[in-house]
Amino acid sequence: MSPKHLIINCDDFGQSPPMNAAIMHLLEEQRVSSATIMAPAPGFEEAAEWCKRRGQANVGLHLTLTSEFDAIRWPSLTGHPSLHDESGHMVKTVEQFERQADTGAVMKELAAQYEAASSRGIRLSHADNHMGSLYGMATGRSHLPQVLRQCARWKLPFRLFRKIDPKDELLSGIPGADRIVSKVSALAGVLGVAIPDYLLSHPFHIVEGETYESFKAMMIAKMYDLPEGISETYIHPAVEDSRMLVEVPHWEKRVWEYKLMLDEDFAYAIRDAGVILTNYDYVRKHGRRSRVRSAFSLARELLRK
Repeated sequence: MSPKHLIINCDDFGQSPPMNAAIMHLLEEQRVSSATIMAPAPGFEEAAEWCKRRGQANVGLHLTLTSEFDAIRWPSLTGHPSLHDESGHMVKTVEQFERQADTGAVMKELAAQYEAASSRGIRLSHADNHMGSLYGMATGRSHLPQVLRQCARWKLPFRLFRKIDPKDELLSGIPGADRIVSKVSALAGVLGVAIPDYLLSHPFHIVEGETYESFKAMMIAKMYDLPEGISETYIHPAVEDSRMLVEVPHWEKRVWEYKLMLDEDFAYAIRDAGVILTNYDYVRKHGRRSRVRSAFSLARELLRK
């Protein structure tokens, strides 16, 4: 049996002080694999200074093109009008971003976010994408080819996946997802961009009837049912904060995710299931595929009707 490697990534590092507090704690205690930082967000400077002071090596770049919450909003770093709504902040929804963003402006913004993190001494481990805005899930307008080329230039792995775990109800339920994944993962291989094998998702919000205990049980079950290879799951941990609980939707779920990472039952399940907690350094070394084979795979996918 092949080993089962798992990356637990904390998204939204730099979003706000309560999220920073949770993510810093989890990284310090080595309860998670990595985090990805949001350069345009209001908590970025605090998070970046902490990373530089500690020489934190497992922090990636959370490519951010949307600003979804009324209580916490931010503009782009480059100021291009196609990246903003009427308030002067980045747009709230993925659909709005896909419909109005100029591709050239998107790539300049991503370059500015990379430079903002790098210039503050962060040794970026990988890149991923806030809200999946670059994937084309809302209207079909994807920026993934451009982003993969950029990651190749940056020499960074990217959060993508080669296969869809049939037990993942969210991803397996997307029509045509298998074919899209095959095409894009083959392109990553051609460009030499390392990616994980699987992405494991769970609902961002509290579903009807869900409690912390049922959420914990579901996440523990995932550890025992993990597919072979390199998987990533992402969380949005945050400490309790009275204002955020009122003003930010689903904040309680973020608190649950923070609590779960510190829960000894969850830590025991990882060990008992034989799961190896790893990070994107492992993906960098083991997540590439042959460029020649990837080129054949990509050609085959492009020729399919």
